[in-house]
Amino acid sequence: MKLAIDSYSYHRFFGEWYDGLQQDPGRRMTVTQFLDRAIELGVAGVSLESCFLPHDDASIDALREALDARGLDRVWAWGHPSGLRSGADPAAADDCARHLAIARRIGARVMRICGGGRRTRPASWDAHKRALLALLRPLSEQAAKHDVVMAIENHIDLLADEMVELIETVGSPWLGVCFDTANNLRMLEDPLVVARKLVPYARATHVKDVTAQKGDPRTFAFWPSVPLGRGLVDVPAILALLAAHGYDGLLALEIDYLAPPFVGAGEDAAVADSIEWLRRALDTLPKTARAGEGA
Repeated sequence: MKLAIDSYSYHRFFGEWYDGLQQDPGRRMTVTQFLDRAIELGVAGVSLESCFLPHDDASIDALREALDARGLDRVWAWGHPSGLRSGADPAAADDCARHLAIARRIGARVMRICGGGRRTRPASWDAHKRALLALLRPLSEQAAKHDVVMAIENHIDLLADEMVELIETVGSPWLGVCFDTANNLRMLEDPLVVARKLVPYARATHVKDVTAQKGDPRTFAFWPSVPLGRGLVDVPAILALLAAHGYDGLLALEIDYLAPPFVGAGEDAAVADSIEWLRRALDTLPKTARAGEGA
């Protein structure tokens, strides 16, 4: 398993923040600065949120050169914020297919995709499943064509059993899971129970920890991110599960809505603290599970 950072951890510095919860930081980060910071933190890979990047051939080729020059493994991440809109957006599926070609061009063997979100989830799972299958089956064929595995995230839109049912119904080696360690807690599911169900299908990860605030637990604001080891998710147990199932991909740290007590120090401090924590946590695993974790 390889230490990595998802660029969404710096989303405010790429120009996006949550109204009412976050503010403009007053400065911006370039992708080159992000890659250089990843190297400074000693990670082996990055997950790149395509929504923050240009997609023309020249820019993609330059980005691949920058990644190769730094020796960084990579996942291309498509679909923020609502992806396939829970199966209701065939045009989004066309865009997803286009990004499979981009992922291949940038040298990524895995592309994180988003099926939907809290706001797009239909009331009926049967209808939800049918709509997603109609888009994911042909997309899996496109993924095979480009030799890029799609990893669909548990994005506060699918319960763990629903995700397993979806993956097994498609039944393609070109569709797996981008396993987010915390998102299903936001759907009131136990993260470790979810991990036991989803880890066998993991092809990418978002390693995230969250805590609880006062208010309505059915809202996103109730569950802010915290540096790893400071929240409610048993990340060491999940790492052990990933190792036991032979997962050898990126452990991509993700911080979304940073909890108020950590805002003063900022996202970069939370990222640095989390990477160091994750490095120490990996040191407790067998050496074979830690291969390629970074400098």
